[in-house]
Amino acid sequence: MQGIKFADSLSRLGTESAFVVLARAQALAAEGEDIINLGIGQPDFTTPEHIVEAAIKALRDGHHGYTPANGIPALREAVAADLHRRHVVEVNPDNVVVVPGGKPTMFFAVLMFGQPGAEIMYPNPGFPIYESVINFSGAKAVPIALEEKNGFAFSAESILAKITDRTRLIILNSPANPTGGVTPKAEIDRLVAGLAEHPHVAVMSDEIYSNMLYGGRGHVSLLQYPEIRDRLIMLDGWSKTYAMTGWRLGYAVWPDSCVAHVTRLCINDHSCVNAAAQYAGIAALEGPQDEARAMVTEFDARRQVIVRGLNNLPGVTCTDAAGAFYAFPNISGTGMSAQQAQDKFLDEAGVATVAGTSFGAWGEGYVRFSYANSTENIEEALRRISSLLQG
Repeated sequence: MQGIKFADSLSRLGTESAFVVLARAQALAAEGEDIINLGIGQPDFTTPEHIVEAAIKALRDGHHGYTPANGIPALREAVAADLHRRHVVEVNPDNVVVVPGGKPTMFFAVLMFGQPGAEIMYPNPGFPIYESVINFSGAKAVPIALEEKNGFAFSAESILAKITDRTRLIILNSPANPTGGVTPKAEIDRLVAGLAEHPHVAVMSDEIYSNMLYGGRGHVSLLQYPEIRDRLIMLDGWSKTYAMTGWRLGYAVWPDSCVAHVTRLCINDHSCVNAAAQYAGIAALEGPQDEARAMVTEFDARRQVIVRGLNNLPGVTCTDAAGAFYAFPNISGTGMSAQQAQDKFLDEAGVATVAGTSFGAWGEGYVRFSYANSTENIEEALRRISSLLQG
């Protein structure tokens, strides 16, 4: 009997390898292996209590039904106020669309602009879902090479040189996953100035790690450039800043021309975001920020430990991780490929990491370490890998 037939587009859809590594690490741990997980990109802190209580109160107050597809007005107003506080920009709450996490914004933006014959640019190495959904849409995925010599910041010149009349969207990410790279303001200035010559190109700026910068760096949001606001999609959310990965709560600021389209996509896709989670989101933005700041302070301390430790490993070098909670060391001096290093670190040292090639071809020679784990575990992981490499 002939089997069912799937759409060809499914074969173009990739995955997020960090979850594959997580599953493998958990399986080894279930077998009794002592595994230190430096692979998954989520804070190892719990959501602040006042946020949890806000969700509980919302449930007790009867917020059990559907909400507007773009998010409850109070939450969208809280987002606009928060963006004004942090970035000194004016945002109309009507341009804020709340979605279940960060990925729906990526998917919707690519679906809006991606089709056969179109080109979409994305960072490489970069969050793997960018390339995955571009390929799924049928558009051509054009990589923006992020190089260690530039601190894994994008080059405005190289981006502008790759724009064609088929380019529809440019995806940017700073602070970046997996590299921890932060693009300096001067480079963003040059890119925005150059985009004046290409009014047909939209930009999606993934700023989910905007609260996680180190060494005195400040975040530069593309919202601060009024000349591209009419074609800018700015993605942010609660997952990283407030340790709310499992709440599935994110948002984006969309230009006027896109709001009706993305709202329709929301209606067709998920109807609306969990009501209680939205009230928790208000509490996160309007409540005390002490725990969120303390979390970043702790990440900074761990960052210094892991970068120093990685640079002390034989055959390994690591640039200063400027943002997010990732280190992206160069392991080419070990003689191993990225995949070989990932497998060896897990199988022989009990340390879960993610091969740089999981984030694109330009990730060869690198491995991503998440320092969203305790300093004690990070130091033990480094000790194990050191022993392994010293043989």
